[in-house]
Amino acid sequence: MGSKQPVLTKKDYIKTSLRSYFMQNGFNYTSYQGTSYAYSIFPALEKIYKDEPQKLKEAVDGNIEFFNTNPQTVPFISSLQLAMLDHGEDVEDARSIKLALMGPLSGIGDSIAQFGLAPLISTICAGMALDGIVAAPIIFLIAMIGSMLSIKLTMGLLGYKLGTSIIDTLSQQISKISRAATIVGVTVISGLAVNFVKVNMKLQYATTLASGEEQIVALQTILDKIIPKLGSVLVTVVVYILIKKYNWTTYKLIGLLMVVGVALSALGILG
Repeated sequence: MGSKQPVLTKKDYIKTSLRSYFMQNGFNYTSYQGTSYAYSIFPALEKIYKDEPQKLKEAVDGNIEFFNTNPQTVPFISSLQLAMLDHGEDVEDARSIKLALMGPLSGIGDSIAQFGLAPLISTICAGMALDGIVAAPIIFLIAMIGSMLSIKLTMGLLGYKLGTSIIDTLSQQISKISRAATIVGVTVISGLAVNFVKVNMKLQYATTLASGEEQIVALQTILDKIIPKLGSVLVTVVVYILIKKYNWTTYKLIGLLMVVGVALSALGILG
């Protein structure tokens, strides 16, 4: 762990950062940016595992998975991960760090690029266009492309410097860091599951109060008081088992959920 002689140079990290421009090209609903992420770091992985084809295969397979973050900040993640692998760290440990950084850097990148620079530059250039400056659209394109490129390269070099400067510390504490990264990842996924997976029971029953008045009670209301979001958790667990144990594809899962959802809604069980 951490004893391998590094083979990557700063040029390799810059090349990987530039290859992140392909992040959206292989976007799909099975792994989102996963395929493109593996593609962007593949030349560096080939160099790291030049004489170890089995480890190269494991490293590539470990990155063709669900991944989704801001394209401008992804070089920080790829550079840090490659620095760890280049210094002999375990593939799974580096993968845990990658997945833990995915969410936070997605928010940071979106805030800087989409809600910061893009509105600022577009407002300035729109004002220039209204004043009759014909070159305003060209200035907008140059400013946006230049700023995005600067962010990519800066993030890539930061990840490279961080990875190479603290690799000894990472080697000593990697088990703790990996465990913490896994906990963060599971927490984020759990939060997404209960907020985006909606299961609403439509079943109701009537009960008679002491006053003799009949009251309609919704089963979902009772479940929410006992175990909130139980339906969301059960659906997530079932989907996880189908993916993990039975290797179901995303398209099969979508088809199953649509059929079951429509059938249960028609029967009046779900609303």
